[in-house]
Amino acid sequence: MTRISVDVNDEWLEAARAELGTDSKVETINGALRELAVRRRGREIAEIFASAPMDFSGADEAWRYGGGRDLEGLAERAREDRSA
Repeated sequence: MTRISVDVNDEWLEAARAELGTDSKVETINGALRELAVRRRGREIAEIFASAPMDFSGADEAWRYGGGRDLEGLAERAREDRSA
């Protein structure tokens, strides 16, 4: 583990602490760095899945959402269905 001395914006630190539910500055900073690393890895994984060739033929009947890889409107369509 690397030990550093750094000036940190108190407002941002408090906001991160509140979001993460951490108790100490060290725990908050490490938690925020971990969250960023996990998000990046998630984006990398999503890009891998998005680039993989997939056969969605029949998906519209099987899953009842119109099929295909584009799920952008899925949540909105689901809300519309519930309100109708």
